[in-house]
Amino acid sequence: MEFNIKSGSPEKQRVACVIVGVYESRKLSFAADLLDRTANGFISDVLRRGDMEGKLGTTLLLHSLPHSLCDRVLLVGLGKEREFRAKEYREAIRASIKALTLTSANEAVSYLTELNIKKHDVEWMIEQATVVTLDTLYRFDQFKTQGKEPAKEPRKLTLAVPRRSDLADGEKGLVRGLAIGHGMSFAKDLGNLPGNVCTPRYLADQAKSMAESLGAEVNIFDEAAIAELKMESFLSVAKGSDEPPRFIELKYFGAKDKNEKPIVLVGKGITFDSGGISLKPGEGMDEMKYDMCGAATVLGSFRAAVEMKLPLNLIALVPACENMPNGRANKPGDIVTTLSGQTIEILNTDAEGRLVLCDALTYAERFNPTTVIDVATLTGACIIALGHIATGLYANQDSLARELSAAGEEVGDRAWHMPLWDEYQEQLKSPFADMQNIGGRPGGSITAACFLSRFTKAYDWAHLDIAGTAWKSGKDKGATGRPVPMLVQFLQDRADIALGNVVRRGRPRREVSELADDDAD
Repeated sequence: MEFNIKSGSPEKQRVACVIVGVYESRKLSFAADLLDRTANGFISDVLRRGDMEGKLGTTLLLHSLPHSLCDRVLLVGLGKEREFRAKEYREAIRASIKALTLTSANEAVSYLTELNIKKHDVEWMIEQATVVTLDTLYRFDQFKTQGKEPAKEPRKLTLAVPRRSDLADGEKGLVRGLAIGHGMSFAKDLGNLPGNVCTPRYLADQAKSMAESLGAEVNIFDEAAIAELKMESFLSVAKGSDEPPRFIELKYFGAKDKNEKPIVLVGKGITFDSGGISLKPGEGMDEMKYDMCGAATVLGSFRAAVEMKLPLNLIALVPACENMPNGRANKPGDIVTTLSGQTIEILNTDAEGRLVLCDALTYAERFNPTTVIDVATLTGACIIALGHIATGLYANQDSLARELSAAGEEVGDRAWHMPLWDEYQEQLKSPFADMQNIGGRPGGSITAACFLSRFTKAYDWAHLDIAGTAWKSGKDKGATGRPVPMLVQFLQDRADIALGNVVRRGRPRREVSELADDDAD
């Protein structure tokens, strides 16, 4: 679908559909009021008859509005005006796109992007509308041969801005939104692929193709090269599968100084997780194809950052393999040596994600990074703690945790800062090795993060446990693309700081010099 940014009055749009908002009090948005005045109160009359109350997410399609040039007007419920915030805005956008796909309109102009949300600017409004639109239109049906419905989406969607002077900011928002949306779609495609297609080699090939198309550097390490790196812990997981492992390394140098310390993203790439010898229950095991969603979101975030040409240096690392139970597989009680030299007693082979991540985190040291963030569907315990709403967030620096949490709040991709206290490290003590790979049921997500923290002493590090947020089950089953929005916003904030811009959450970004006369708030 083609996106466009435009400034203009709604009653003058010669288009198949114009989208405007209605609050729960039946109060019309500014654009809806202009249409209503042109139509001599037609919309107000419809609302008075009770056909729509303006509840959030409801829609009503009107045809042939008097004295207007458009074929249709789509009314979208905005809920209570005093409660209309970022979350409600995204929901209204999503509802409008779903309703639009049920019509035959091949192009539309949305005036929801002109709504007023306190502390959010035009760039943000357009960016979020674009991301939500692409997310709503996303489909994964490439393996269907029967009952496959043709995609119904408009050929062109124009997002309106209030003034002509807002067009430049709107275009910036569109570029950002498209990059984030493309990154999310890339991550969702990889996550939704079945394990017999998305193998470690396939994942490596997709990463290589993506990086080369963007002009980024790429290195793919095969099993022999991984062994030469002495990643014994990583390889111990891979040896249970007939599918050979791959270690993926992508590099993007967008900073003016190519020697500037990079940010490193590390993604868990277990393309199928049977649990190994500690075999998982059969029910729901098909969803273990999603155990590489950490890798998928790291690759999607890398793609978005490069597409946006962010002025920073970025590295993406993905240890990719399967966790399967053959005669060579890890056994409970085995001891392996990590790239760091530390030894691990494996008590449960289904706690394999940390075994591949620890070597990748040690490998990250060679880049002398400013920050390392790993992303992993690591523990079922995180789902018990936080459900499917918030990502578990751990960090060895509270300031880094605050940065990530604020970035997530800004884009509706929320995380919750969890404790990483030394007392939990006691649960990882082993009588036979430097540590064991599980700490028991109590605080399982926390002890998993504590395990990873032992390999991150050389840099600022954060861990995102996305076991509860990477995919959905049930009728809406599928990968979510989270936390691509959070990671890209974090990277954008870091880029703004590098450029000397002030990151003022929820407000327009301005140069430091512009703030000289501001009050200190």
